[in-house]
Amino acid sequence: MLRSVGQRRVTGEGVDPRVAELRAAVSRLRHELAAHRVDFADREIAEDELAALDAMALSGDPEVRRLRRSLLLVAGSVGSVSALAEGLAGVRRAVELFGPPQPGQ
Repeated sequence: MLRSVGQRRVTGEGVDPRVAELRAAVSRLRHELAAHRVDFADREIAEDELAALDAMALSGDPEVRRLRRSLLLVAGSVGSVSALAEGLAGVRRAVELFGPPQPGQ
């Protein structure tokens, strides 16, 4: 079967593998954040934006610009917490799978 330019292959369950990777990365970071008992000022922002990333992934076709905005907010919120650096890097890699924002988005 032919695909249009820009379309991605889906897994056997009909899920875009980029979406599956994003959901997995977000889930890992959410668990790491929940396990990190030290409080920090922007924790609530990080939790809210991780929930937003998960919701966008659930939609099946997230808008790249919104993904990147949420990633920046999460990074700004947890960037100084070295214990969360690996999980944050995983979310960044997953967002990058969607490519750069398209003009006009």
